[in-house]
Amino acid sequence: MDYRFPFSAKGAIFSILFSLLGVGSILGQTRDTKEQVSLNYEYGNMSTFISEMEADYEAKLKLIGELVKSKNITVTEKRTDGTEIALEDVGTDGTPLFYTTLNDPASQTSRAHTLYDKGLLNLGLSGTQMEVGVWDSGVALSSHQEFDVRAKNADQANEVSLHATLVTGNLISAGVEPNARGVAYGAEALTHDWSRDKIEVAEAAANGLLLSNHSYGILSDRVPDWYFGAYIKVSQDWDRIMYNAPHYLMVTAAGNAQKSFDNDAPNFGKTADGFDLLLGFTTTKNGLTVAGANTEIDGNGDLKKASVAGYSSFGPVDDGRVKPDLAGDGGNILSTSSATNSSYQVSSGTSMAAPGVTGSLLLLQQYHEELFGSYMKAATLKGLALHTADDVNAKGPDYKMGWGIMNAKAAAEVLQNKGYTTLVNEERLSNGETYTITVNAMEGVPLMASISWTDPASENINRGELNSTAAALVNDLDIRITKDGQTYFPWKLNPAKANDAATKGDNVVDPFERVEVEQASGTYTITISHKGTLTTGLQDFSLIVTGAQVSECSIEIPSNLDLDNATEDGAALSWKEAEETLFEIQYKSVDSDEWNSELTWESSVELKALEVGKVYEARVRSICTENVVSEFSEPIEFEFKGAETALIENAPMFIPQELTISVYPNPTVDYLNVNAELSKDAEFSIVTTSGNVIQKGKTQGSINVSSLSAGLYVLVVQDYAGIKSTKFYKN
Repeated sequence: MDYRFPFSAKGAIFSILFSLLGVGSILGQTRDTKEQVSLNYEYGNMSTFISEMEADYEAKLKLIGELVKSKNITVTEKRTDGTEIALEDVGTDGTPLFYTTLNDPASQTSRAHTLYDKGLLNLGLSGTQMEVGVWDSGVALSSHQEFDVRAKNADQANEVSLHATLVTGNLISAGVEPNARGVAYGAEALTHDWSRDKIEVAEAAANGLLLSNHSYGILSDRVPDWYFGAYIKVSQDWDRIMYNAPHYLMVTAAGNAQKSFDNDAPNFGKTADGFDLLLGFTTTKNGLTVAGANTEIDGNGDLKKASVAGYSSFGPVDDGRVKPDLAGDGGNILSTSSATNSSYQVSSGTSMAAPGVTGSLLLLQQYHEELFGSYMKAATLKGLALHTADDVNAKGPDYKMGWGIMNAKAAAEVLQNKGYTTLVNEERLSNGETYTITVNAMEGVPLMASISWTDPASENINRGELNSTAAALVNDLDIRITKDGQTYFPWKLNPAKANDAATKGDNVVDPFERVEVEQASGTYTITISHKGTLTTGLQDFSLIVTGAQVSECSIEIPSNLDLDNATEDGAALSWKEAEETLFEIQYKSVDSDEWNSELTWESSVELKALEVGKVYEARVRSICTENVVSEFSEPIEFEFKGAETALIENAPMFIPQELTISVYPNPTVDYLNVNAELSKDAEFSIVTTSGNVIQKGKTQGSINVSSLSAGLYVLVVQDYAGIKSTKFYKN
């Protein structure tokens, strides 16, 4: 199918306009929105699976009891450094599996702060009325001053955990102590202990839970070497939960075993190299596994430096999938402590990196619901995060930090520009079907297309084979970009060469694929297909495209605004047509300070309820997305006299000369000067090459551009003599 501007996009843009017109509302995860999320879930499948897990849980408790008696095993342990350990599972081979917290005692990295009120994007997001699940060694101290009533003991657990309190604080702390403010500081956390994690998550996901954080994992020094990187029963169980609740995403910490020397037989390199250390649910296909990174972010939200943290566990998993998926900052995070209701503690580790990512994802779900009235499927959310992550070191993914550093700012901008320069589509592929769209590439930016899908749980679990390369992927989808006989392939990694840079080719293991075309120009075809036979005969997938002009919407200032005609009932205005463009017409009486607004896809509008004898002024602007809006046109004035209404022609204050401008210095670093004959009313706008207005003001004196990122921009100057633009480069 060829992509066309969808009629549904009109409704989406109208919902976007609620925020532009100041009439938005925060719905959050109300009962209705939760029901909307779970409306299409197969309750029978999930109910059957929960019953199976309940039976497994009872059998496991009995088996653990027998192991404790026969082998004199200590069930729980608290180390002097705060690490909490508990015997919580038994492998299919009889290995006792101990869960452990993943912090080393000791928000900005994910760019979530750019989404806050007065942040760089100024979106006003905080997670208010959103819910996030937290499973940990115990529950958080709900009475801490940072939580108010927003941290819930959701499973009535008796154990208050320091680690759970640290993690929950990193997610939702209000900022009573400003340096300890959580990433989603207005959200509500449903905290649980880890003893019945799968059962409780399945129940919550079936009832609309979108995200949960798991900053714990299997203790790496108490398992046989074949467990590392293996797709085992616990991996299968979590994939099955996510497949049956397709809006739910599990976020888990990669672990801190890089220097542990615990795997004597890694699938790549030597034990000391730190590869092949992922365990248990960190090897799921559908979950998001978070590595720890050391980062430096500038004031514009741009990543300046990044390296993998010295504690963070590396992949690959045995079948070669990209794991970890991405990275967040887990170094020296100040968060809430369970010692008192007002105590804090600094902590590090992937335990702290994971909630930074989880909180950012929650804000993106909140933003999507505000813009489009619904939440993203988990595959869409995960795909968006991987598509927009900041690449680190060699191009493409790697087995240390996955696709790079989480960038919530870039992800939010993709949502802002949906239907204009980006696509975020949720689609379905049936057996034998091929999905095809054509897009026109934007100049100056790469064309990127990704597919992401929640794959069925694999029936082939590892039961003891060391470094088995059998793929866990069930439904193998493929994405290609083609033009003039040339085919562009997705990235892939090779576990046998785990330290090498990623290559491009046929990816047969990952449920996420990304294709990039550098220096793209012209029209390209994006094709999604599949190999073999799809389980159940179909597979839902999410398509994300950036760097494409997918709409003919114009952000030119509408021209030729005029009074068409008038009757006793009102006045009709018109302006120059523009394809696929939403217009906002504003009007008011000249003695009023408040504008009235109307929205239309047409190039004309009829204004009603006008008072005879009053003078009105009107203006119009073009709207493509929330972030892509033109300036208003020059206003026109008319005195409403029923059918006798006519424009008021204002004599100019002076005879306008043709407007000419130049700027210096160019390139510039901090300030830009405009060389032109301008009135005191002249205004400027700075526009990115993708059409986004990022700065505006009066053209008086030098323009401060020090906060702009390096790159090419367009300066637009508007005065009585007209509108002119010129390009400048910021170093």
